[in-house]
Amino acid sequence: MPITTCVFDAYGTLFDVSAAARMAAQDPALSGLSGTWADLAEDWRRKQLEYSWLRAITKQHCDFWQVTKDGLDWAMDARGLKDPAMRKRLLQLYRELDAYPEVADVLARLREMGKATAILSNGSPGMLADAVTSAGLSDRLDAVISVEDIGIFKPSAKVYDLVGEHFVVRPQDVLFVSSNGWDAAAAASYGFRVAWVNRRGDPVDRMPGQPDHILSNLTQILDLDDI
Repeated sequence: MPITTCVFDAYGTLFDVSAAARMAAQDPALSGLSGTWADLAEDWRRKQLEYSWLRAITKQHCDFWQVTKDGLDWAMDARGLKDPAMRKRLLQLYRELDAYPEVADVLARLREMGKATAILSNGSPGMLADAVTSAGLSDRLDAVISVEDIGIFKPSAKVYDLVGEHFVVRPQDVLFVSSNGWDAAAAASYGFRVAWVNRRGDPVDRMPGQPDHILSNLTQILDLDDI
């Protein structure tokens, strides 16, 4: 059966999570980032994810904006960066992350093909609204679904349930697209058809669920046999 609904993870899949640190490093007033922004961005993202997993496991939920701030604080502290203006600028830029170059066209073409398009994200509603608006994607998405509707982060199956509840579709009617290997594995175990956008060429995670497709960019979705 053909896919009816294409659902995308947001951060790292549609939006470039390294963009905030990269842009901040171009500011002469934030020269402390010039040689370390890439490592800071990687640690920031890693801690952001780790904190979301730990909060899900321990049932100590907070919204993803708090997790994002906590991850940045750890990454800055690890490098001895104590600049409040730097922190403020990095957080501001995170609300305005660049979308990957192919995103707008891929979403538009999927909708032309009659597919529903949506975001399913750990992001809080305000974060997602800012990112979608900043990237000019508002008219290319049928829904932006946040885990805040249920108060637990991915990879809880309760999060993936939100897709069926919103669109009234079966898991096998959904193509779930993520750049995160752990998210792709969890979505595959849930029953979605899954495309893992493996931009970095990472090994496949050793998890029960395995992606149906491994892509290097989002444009390749348009060539899949089940679209």
